[in-house]
Amino acid sequence: MTGLAGFSTCATAAPGPIETDFDNTDILVELPEPALTAPATPDSPEQLADLVRRQIDRARSSGDPRFLGYAEGALQQWQGKMTDRLLVLRATLAQSLHRFDRARNDLDSVISGAGNPQQKTQAMLLLANLETVQGNYRAARTHCNHLQQRHPGLIAASCLAQLDARTGSPRKAYQALQHHAAAARTDPTSQLWAEGTLGDIAAQLGKPEAADHWQAVLSVSPDDLYTRTQLADWHLGQNQTERTLVLTEGYEDVDALAVIRAIAMARSGHPAAGTLAERLRERFAEARWRGNLLHQRDLARFQLDIEKDAETALSFAQSNWREQREPLDTRLLLRAAHAAGDDQPAQQVRLWLQEHAQTDARYPESGS
Repeated sequence: MTGLAGFSTCATAAPGPIETDFDNTDILVELPEPALTAPATPDSPEQLADLVRRQIDRARSSGDPRFLGYAEGALQQWQGKMTDRLLVLRATLAQSLHRFDRARNDLDSVISGAGNPQQKTQAMLLLANLETVQGNYRAARTHCNHLQQRHPGLIAASCLAQLDARTGSPRKAYQALQHHAAAARTDPTSQLWAEGTLGDIAAQLGKPEAADHWQAVLSVSPDDLYTRTQLADWHLGQNQTERTLVLTEGYEDVDALAVIRAIAMARSGHPAAGTLAERLRERFAEARWRGNLLHQRDLARFQLDIEKDAETALSFAQSNWREQREPLDTRLLLRAAHAAGDDQPAQQVRLWLQEHAQTDARYPESGS
């Protein structure tokens, strides 16, 4: 599924390193606007929901995780009733922070209740995506089917197509969704969702059309960091370093895009390659020191492709794969295991892939 839903796969930025050598008049940090102006306490659940929604959207479009903190703080201060919309937003926030069980509990509450039908539908979609991200495909299909029954259309079709692709039928899923998208007369959001899903499935099949689908999303939604990361990674995998550098320029504060850019710079002999690598080295060291490393995938990839430390990369890739089993997570674990000469974790992945009949052109190490 695409980053339009802004799920846990959304790229975020890590904090910079701690500086200890400064004068009394030095500016230590520039805070985003919400930290400088204390907003009025919301008077109603809808006002709170609007506030939280804005902060989550800003986190998605900027890659700055501090906005997630502002949203979480607003929810923690709320003493009123937790409406269905607030529960869905709290679940969205929890998933963005990799608190998957908390997100699942809130979404289950909305789905099993007798509340707002629109929020119930949104909860089904979010829960389907959560289960897909974690590789729980049977549970995800249940929610996609319920979504199809309640709200048939292109988004539900995309939901099911993604699962079909991950469980043995990628070519059939791609063709069916292509046909559905071409015949559907629907809203732009649904069309973009389908384009992003088609990009994911095309990449799984190794089809060059993946880039076209993702570019179609970015042409309308350039702040979609998930899609930008997918496309940049695709170009990198095709050894198209110049295209990778263009896509990642100006996104050095977003971990996933910065790591991809650093790899492209190193491959192309870019004069600033060492500078970006050092910035990332300090950033990840600081995140580990603080104990708030949100995306272990990015650190694992940095250790593997920049630091050439396969054993450390494998450790973080394994920890990441226990939580997230998206194609980029799976490929990274296979690569790290191969580089470290440790076949045991790779065998675990291969058995999991066989269980779900999952094949992917980006998994040459899987033997599939």
